[in-house]
Amino acid sequence: MTTIKLTTMGSSTGAVIPEEMLARLKVEKGDALYAVEMPEGYLLTPYDPAIDEQRKAGQRFMKDYRNTFKALAK
Repeated sequence: MTTIKLTTMGSSTGAVIPEEMLARLKVEKGDALYAVEMPEGYLLTPYDPAIDEQRKAGQRFMKDYRNTFKALAK
C-alpha cells in the first residue's frame, strides 16, 4: 500500500505521488492521470478510458466486417 499526501497548491489541493509509483505508472511531471470511479473507490490510470472504448468499438467493427476487409485487401 502506498500513501499519497494531499497538500495546498495555491488555492487548490494537490496530491504528492511517490517516485516509485510514478515509475510503475510510467508517467512523469506534466503527464495526465485519469481517475475512474469504481465501486471500491477510484482507480488512477494513465490510460484515457474514452480511448479504450473507441479501441474496443474499432475491434468490434473490424470483427463484424472481417470478410469485407479481406475482399478489399485483394
